[in-house]
Order: sequence, then C-alpha cells, then structure tokens
Amino acid sequence: QEQLIESGGGLVKPGDSLKLSCTPAERTASQFAMGWFRQAPGQEREFVAAITRLGDSNTVADGLRGRFTISRDNAKHTIYLQMDSLKSPAPAVYSCAAAPASYTSLYTEDPHYVYWGQGTQVTVSS
Repeated sequence: QEQLIESGGGLVKPGDSLKLSCTPAERTASQFAMGWFRQAPGQEREFVAAITRLGDSNTVADGLRGRFTISRDNAKHTIYLQMDSLKSPAPAVYSCAAAPASYTSLYTEDPHYVYWGQGTQVTVSS
C-alpha cells in the first residue's frame, strides 16, 4: 500500500502562482505514472494533469493548459504541479494519484489510479 503525501496548498489571490508537490512515502515514484486531480465541494473529481513514469510525456486538462504544468523529479521521488495565473473558482482539494504503468502510459481517468493522496486545499480569493 503506497501512501502519497501532498503539500503546497494554501490561500492565494487571483493571478498568483502556487506549486504543489506529491511524494510517495515509500519513495517509489518512478514505478508509477502519476496524475493530479481536483474536487470542489459538491462537484465530481476532475482530471487536472498526468505524467509518464519517466516524465518524458505529459498532458494537462483543456482549460488549464498554458497555466498549469506537471513535472517530476524521480531522483527526489516528487511530482509537481505548477499553477500560474490562478483564477477564483470554488475552493478545491488537489490530490495526486499513482498508477502502475508502462513507461509510455498516461492516464486521464480515475479508474487507472490505484493510490491516492489525502489532498491539499487550494483557495483562490481576493
């Protein structure tokens, strides 16, 4: 059972940037394709971004592309989500997730992910 630990959430103003981090407790990040998802109160969880095991390919949800960037540093066992020009939708909990995968796999849908973090709250408010 892999435990994922997110950090970096907080309260920011519209237009600000925030960088989230996700680290598997067992330091096994390189074994998984990774993803970020978010969920606002009363809404379904939605895909944000995903990255392959080696970090050589990634995808970001439509509407977030150009402002959000996913990356990873397997030497540090950490996956990042850089969020720029943040807007003020409803507060959301951002969670990272891990999927056992081949080196080329990239997943945008929940069922592929086996391990999930507890999430970190992001609030954008003026």
